[in-house]
Amino acid sequence: MTSNNSLYYRLGGAGAIQAATALFYEKVLADPLIAGYFDHVDMRRQIQMQESFLTMALGGPNHYTGRDLRSAHAALPGLDDKHFDRVLEHLGDTLRELGVAEPEIAEAGTIADSVRGDVLNR
Repeated sequence: MTSNNSLYYRLGGAGAIQAATALFYEKVLADPLIAGYFDHVDMRRQIQMQESFLTMALGGPNHYTGRDLRSAHAALPGLDDKHFDRVLEHLGDTLRELGVAEPEIAEAGTIADSVRGDVLNR
C-alpha cells in the first residue's frame, strides 16, 4: 500500500525518481571506488531496476521484480562499508543537486542505510 505522503510522492513521484536515478548513476560510474562493480552490467536495465526498487522503497507503487538485495549483491567481491557509504554519499549529492530539502535527503539516507546488512550480506 502506498501513501500520498510517502517520500516517493514528496520527492515528486515517477519523474523525480527517474531523474534522480539517471544522475545518481552518472556519479556512480564516474567514481573509481565503485564504478568497477558495473563494468559488465547492462546499465539501461540496471537503471530501470533501480527506479523500480527506489519507487517501492520510498513508498510508491510496488512493481519491483528484481532479486532480493542479499542475493543480488552476494557475488560482488570485496564489497564493504566504504563502498556502501560512497553510494549513500552519491545519493545525497544527487538529491541535493536536484533541489531536495535536507530533511528528505536524510530520510532517503535512512531508508537506504536500512538495507546495508542485506547489501553487504551480513
